[in-house]
Amino acid sequence: MTATRALPGEIDISVVIPCYNEEENAAAICAAVIAQLDPLGLSFEIIFIDNDSADRTVEIIREFCTRDPRVKLIVNTRNFGQMRSPTHAIYQTSGRAVIGICADFQDPPEMIPQLIERWRAGADIVLGVRQEERRAAFLLRSFRELSYWLARRFGDYPIVRNATGFGLYDARVVNATRMLAEPEPFFRGMLVETGYTVETIPYSRPPRAGGKSKNNFFALFDFAMSSLAGASKRLLRVPIYIGAFGALMTLVMLIGGIVAFFLGKPIAGWLIAAVIQMQFALLFGFLGLLGDNLRIISERTRRTPLVVERERVNFMPEV
Repeated sequence: MTATRALPGEIDISVVIPCYNEEENAAAICAAVIAQLDPLGLSFEIIFIDNDSADRTVEIIREFCTRDPRVKLIVNTRNFGQMRSPTHAIYQTSGRAVIGICADFQDPPEMIPQLIERWRAGADIVLGVRQEERRAAFLLRSFRELSYWLARRFGDYPIVRNATGFGLYDARVVNATRMLAEPEPFFRGMLVETGYTVETIPYSRPPRAGGKSKNNFFALFDFAMSSLAGASKRLLRVPIYIGAFGALMTLVMLIGGIVAFFLGKPIAGWLIAAVIQMQFALLFGFLGLLGDNLRIISERTRRTPLVVERERVNFMPEV
């Protein structure tokens, strides 16, 4: 596929910027994105989606909208999380290609022309891949390594390591992910699931421009667990592995009981431990995984919307 210029009335590039309490960065990131796109001679739109900020983020973006009709705003009724809100905005775009970028400048706007150049050359998906950060806390690094191991071991498709979603996706790719109808969309995983070719561009994450990151350990843990539960059917097999391990431990304890019997030692403790080991391994492993998968099945049945909007600015009225 070779990207071409849009026909009259069409938009070449849509840029999606999710934000939450980004009053220190909203105006700057908007100006920076425009500065990268204007010299390219492409038609574009910038869609901010606000996850119910408590500061002046919405007010600042609304002011930009009044000055530039290419800047658009969606305001959610509450915080719908890091997975659902950005994906909802991506599905509201009109461009022939979509760029996702964070509001805090940890995804460099200077890479936008490079992303577009790769798209024009025929790439369907171009993802920025952060280089490894040695300064990250040991606990955070360890948890990240564990989450990638789980994704490789149990995931239904490969996850691009250190890709955060920053990048460009052709409109055909966006439409393919939309048809998956995921209630908690792990979007960078869904990109790979579509089967379209993924190109990557490495980059070093710059310091945060302003404000405080909303990602703490618990937020990242919730994100990782939701993405794993939503992107792996093989998780249903985990209780089998737990059961096999529990059965092995039970056998070891029974052997210990037999040895204790021949040595004239008490064996009741060995037998009780064997039964408890088997029951707890199966019970907690099975119930935990079954509950999370039932949650996803329930949401798919309910057709849960990704977000509920409070307000839209600069969007054309729906026909």
